Amino acid sequence: MDKQKFAFDKTNFILLAIGMAVVILGFVLMSGPASTETTFEPDIFSVRRIKVAPAVCFFGFVSMIFAVLRKPKAKN
Repeated sequence: MDKQKFAFDKTNFILLAIGMAVVILGFVLMSGPASTETTFEPDIFSVRRIKVAPAVCFFGFVSMIFAVLRKPKAKN
């Protein structure tokens, strides 16, 4: 099958997978113990959950957008 008919090449799929892994890492960083009605968990306001994790997710989404918009190199 002719490779020119595909919109993505191998590099696009690798970049998409890396972006997805970064987004998943960001969501894992956001996870943690939750507050309940009887106990308060101050960790919900930690720097990791409030600033670092959303920035990691944003970087992952931007890299996925780049992977989708990247034009494959034309082979002669």
